[in-house]
Amino acid sequence: MLQINPNIINFSDLSFIFRFLPIFLLAYYVLPARLRPLILLVGSLAFYAIGDPMSMVVFAAAIVVNILFSYKCHNKSKLFLFLIIASDVILLLAFKFLVSYGNIQTLPLGISFFTFKMVSYQADLYKRKIRECPGIIAVAAYFAMFPQVMSGPIMRYSDFEINNILSGTEDEFMAFKFRKRLHLDKIEEGLMFFTLGFAMKALLADYLAMMWNEIGTIGYESISTPLAWVGVVCYSMNLYFDFWGYSLMAAGIGVMLGFPFVRNFDHPYSSKGVGEFYRRWHMTLGSWFRDYIYFPMGGSKKGKFLTIRNLFVVWLLTGLWHGVTVNFLVWAGLLLIMIIFEKFVWTFNKKLLSVIGRVHVLIMVPITWVIFALPVKEDLFNYLGRMIPVSGSGIAVNPGDLVKLMSMYWPFFVGGFIFLIPAVYDYFEKHRKDLHIKVVMLLLFWICAAFVSTKAGNPFLYFSF
Repeated sequence: MLQINPNIINFSDLSFIFRFLPIFLLAYYVLPARLRPLILLVGSLAFYAIGDPMSMVVFAAAIVVNILFSYKCHNKSKLFLFLIIASDVILLLAFKFLVSYGNIQTLPLGISFFTFKMVSYQADLYKRKIRECPGIIAVAAYFAMFPQVMSGPIMRYSDFEINNILSGTEDEFMAFKFRKRLHLDKIEEGLMFFTLGFAMKALLADYLAMMWNEIGTIGYESISTPLAWVGVVCYSMNLYFDFWGYSLMAAGIGVMLGFPFVRNFDHPYSSKGVGEFYRRWHMTLGSWFRDYIYFPMGGSKKGKFLTIRNLFVVWLLTGLWHGVTVNFLVWAGLLLIMIIFEKFVWTFNKKLLSVIGRVHVLIMVPITWVIFALPVKEDLFNYLGRMIPVSGSGIAVNPGDLVKLMSMYWPFFVGGFIFLIPAVYDYFEKHRKDLHIKVVMLLLFWICAAFVSTKAGNPFLYFSF
C-alpha cells in the first residue's frame, strides 16, 4: 500500500523555513545574477536528495533523457516526440503499478508532477510555443525547481522563462538600490502567500487530519451515522486546505524567486456544478489535461459522442494519474458521469441548475472524496454503510462519538467554514499590500511557527502522488 516518504522536507517544517529557504534566497540574490539558474538547479537537487535520496537516480535520469530528446523535438521530429512522451508516461505508470501491486512502498518524490512538466515541455517545444531550444541548465532547473517538484503547481515553461530575475536581465537596466528594492518586494509578496498557506496547513488541515485519523481509530464499522457525515466534511476540508495551503506556499516561494503567481484554486466549493468545480480545483492539472489531451482530441467541437469520448479519456487518465487502484478509477468514473449529466442531460433550465448545482456540489463532491480517501474496499463499504445505514442502526452504534470529537475540533471546523467564504481570500488578495494585512500576516506567521514547534507536522496529502 502507498505510503508517504517520512523523510520528505515539508514547507511547513521549521528547518525548511528557518534554514533551507533563507540560505537559498541569500545565495540566489547575493551571488552573481548569471548564476541564478545554476543556483536554482543545485538547490533543487539538494532539496530532492535530502527528501528522497533513493529516487535521485530516477529523477536525474529522467531529466537527462528529456533534455537529450528535446533537441530532436525542437527539430519537429514526431518520432522522437512520441518516444520521449511514451517513456515519461511509462515511467510514471510503472511506478504507480509497482507501488500499488509490487513491493515498493513509496513513489519517487513528485513523479506525477515532474513527468507532466516534462511532457508539456516536449509538446510545447515541438509546437514552437518555445521559440528556441533553451540551455541545459535552464531546462534542468525548470524540471527540478524545488517549490514545485513535490506537488506542483504544474508550471509551463513559458511562465518559467519570463522570469527576468532568474535570467538576470533586470540587473542590466536597474541601479543597485532599485534592484535591491525589487528583490525585497518580491520576497515580501511571496511571503504573504506563503504565510497564508502556512496557516491553512498548520492551523486547519493538520488538525482536521487528526480528527479524520481518530475516526479511523474508532473503526469505520463502529462510528455513528452523524459522525460519518461530519467525517465526510472533515476530510473534504482537510484535503482542500492541505492542498490549497501547499499550493499557496509553493506559489509564494516562486514569487520570492521572481516567478509569476500560479493560481491553483479558485473557490471550487462555490461552483454551480461538478464540471465547474474541477475547473476551479487543482487548476494547473485541469488546464494540463485540457491543453494536451482534451483540445488535441477535438474538445467539445465534434459532436456529442466524440465529446463524451474525449471526456472519458481525460477522466480515465485523471484517475490513473492519482493512482492505478480501483478506488481512483471509480472516483473518476463517478465524476465523469456527473459531468456528462450536467453537460448533456440537465440542459433545459440553466437557472434551476445553477441553484441545484451548488447543493449538488456540496453533497456529492464530499461523498466522492470518501472513495478517494479509502482505497481498501472493506473500509469504504463500512464507511458508506455508516453514512446510509439500511437497517437504521447506524445512529445508535456509538451515539457519543460525534459530541466527543466535535468538542475537541469544532474551532477548526469554524475556521474552515470561514475560509470557504470566497470574500475572505478575495479580501486578502486585494489588500495584501496594505499595512494592516501585513501586520496580521506577520502575527499569523509566528503563531503558525509556534503551533508547528509543539507537534509533529503531517506531510502534505498530495505528496503521495
